[in-house]
Amino acid sequence: MLKIGLTGGIGSGKSTVANILAKLGAQLIDADAISRAATQSGGAAMQALRGAFGEGVVASDGSLSRDAMREIMLSDPSAKARLERILHPLIGEQIDQQLAAAEQADAQIVVLDIPLLVEGGSRWRNRLDAVWVVDCLPQTQIFRVQARSGWPVAQIEAVIAAQASRDQKWAAADAIIFNEGLSLSELEQQVKALLNLTQEKAGA
Repeated sequence: MLKIGLTGGIGSGKSTVANILAKLGAQLIDADAISRAATQSGGAAMQALRGAFGEGVVASDGSLSRDAMREIMLSDPSAKARLERILHPLIGEQIDQQLAAAEQADAQIVVLDIPLLVEGGSRWRNRLDAVWVVDCLPQTQIFRVQARSGWPVAQIEAVIAAQASRDQKWAAADAIIFNEGLSLSELEQQVKALLNLTQEKAGA
């Protein structure tokens, strides 16, 4: 079973690449989707999040208010580590379960879509056959996030600054998809070619 780790900064187009890989037959394990499930109303993380950060991070529907949580993390350097101590074990457990299920189902290619893959260091690197980084210019990240979310530039820049740098991501990558100025068709062709190359290397 070929295990590819997929990561990239906010607005890089990582989710688009993940969807392309799923269309090409890869089984997708989405850390963000697991996190969202854990932080929805009644989710496995919500009681601990209430205890750690108070009712102010709970939205009216009982789920985690990501905007409120983001504001806390930007103003309190210790908040990110506290949040990760709650979420990461839950996410890791679900990823392990999904990997085991994929192996039992004889999946040929599994893509682990993990936004903080580089930040996690050897925790993920040692379990993967290849790490793909989706990258673009910082100004493109800002443009894309503004277009879809309407966030102010300062907020986007703060999120980018809190993530691993481009240099750190490039250093951790086995392959880089530079998603700058590409049409969807061109991106699909690049992803398909890279998948074929990765499979060839893994089989060598």
